Amino acid sequence: MERKNAWAKYPEGEKRQKVYDFAEDYRLFLSEHKTERECAGFFIEEAKKAGFRDLDQLIADGATLKAGDKVYRSNYGKAVSLFVIGRENPEKGFAILGAHIDSPRMDLKQNPLYEDTDMAFLDTHYYGGIKKYQWVTLPLALHGVIAKKDGSKVTVNIGEDPKDPVFGVSDLLIHLSADQMKKDGHKVVEGEDLNVLIGSIPLDESAAGEEKKDLVKKNILRILKDKYGIEEEDFLSAEIEVTPAGAARDYGFDRSMIMGYGHDDRSCAYPSFRAILDVEPGEKTYACLLVDKEEIGSVGATGMQSTFYEDTVAEILAMLGKDSNVSVRRCMRNSRALSSDVSAAFDPNYPSVMEKNNSAYFGRGLVINKYTGARGKSGSNDASAEYMAEIRKIFDSNDVSWQTAELGKVDQGGGGTIAYILGNYDMKVIDSGVAVLSMHSPWEIISKVDLYEAYKGYMAFLKED
Repeated sequence: MERKNAWAKYPEGEKRQKVYDFAEDYRLFLSEHKTERECAGFFIEEAKKAGFRDLDQLIADGATLKAGDKVYRSNYGKAVSLFVIGRENPEKGFAILGAHIDSPRMDLKQNPLYEDTDMAFLDTHYYGGIKKYQWVTLPLALHGVIAKKDGSKVTVNIGEDPKDPVFGVSDLLIHLSADQMKKDGHKVVEGEDLNVLIGSIPLDESAAGEEKKDLVKKNILRILKDKYGIEEEDFLSAEIEVTPAGAARDYGFDRSMIMGYGHDDRSCAYPSFRAILDVEPGEKTYACLLVDKEEIGSVGATGMQSTFYEDTVAEILAMLGKDSNVSVRRCMRNSRALSSDVSAAFDPNYPSVMEKNNSAYFGRGLVINKYTGARGKSGSNDASAEYMAEIRKIFDSNDVSWQTAELGKVDQGGGGTIAYILGNYDMKVIDSGVAVLSMHSPWEIISKVDLYEAYKGYMAFLKED
């Protein structure tokens, strides 16, 4: 069944401008927030402006909750959950939008700084699934935080301002790459070769003391000390991410697309967040989960597999007068969710890995993945037929353009989302997101109209009481 191109619903003029305006807000967000910490900080500040209150502060104050209240809760500054309290018994479940805000990248190792042949480097460990050869010869930026022993923190954001320097990973020149070009794609550039070049001027020997070696490294340490108050040992308690430098850009003569870093999964996280901000309180309680660590299995305290969401639900129910384990179990089981995660867009340059009747296409709207996983649906949530029918009805009743897809041909590869984790609570959940070209590359591409249809779909899902 071929789906119509969603642009047809938005002719030139006021209707199309709504698509462009939403996309521009997203483009600016994507350009300025490239880590999970930066995203969580943005969402919290915007939520406060919209009247959301800090749940932890309310708990400390011994407060209660009532219908219409809006609350948020931060998880170590790297994930955030938001709730709009509804009028009905919370045991009947919540309507949940769940997305992740981490993206593939390179992280600095704990002892990253070294010198080799009068050049200073930062050693990295890549995060998530990447094609390592895509990360060489690019302008790169450093984002993150350094926690010092005195309890203070230094925020790092270098490479985004046009006045900033940028960094990068060098590649072997084509003239000497005969052996390199014979390697398999996953070995053309090895993980241990992703070393970021950061300097080449040695420290003046008069300032170096008795030890005269590694003078370039010492000069870098001098710069870090003077500008940021950082000692080399402070890298031991740092979380610094290496990302592509530069802003997301309109893509194509018609400006119908956006090229940027981190569409996976911020192209779903942002419209999910906008939906929870824009929705009016209703019968059901609405929730938006914006989590970390999905790219490495949703593990750890800030990943979806932690007890953070379940514990937060328990706190909310207690503040609503439902302080029992049974009430929490009923709420979780009776909830329905969209796992807001991206899907692979059909690429005419690489048709052999896709099956056209079950692929996602640019411009045809929000993508529903009944299942993801790999091979024989391994690791998949695989939503029920009944829930799929519910979602179809919601989207069709609200004029949402949508399509269905699988993640490529059977046995070609695969991937996962947070859907199965929510499904472990016995709740109804299905994957639903934006189609992406060049997924997991430094610069991914999405369609603006698909982004807007995702927002419309998420709003419709929440409002379906």
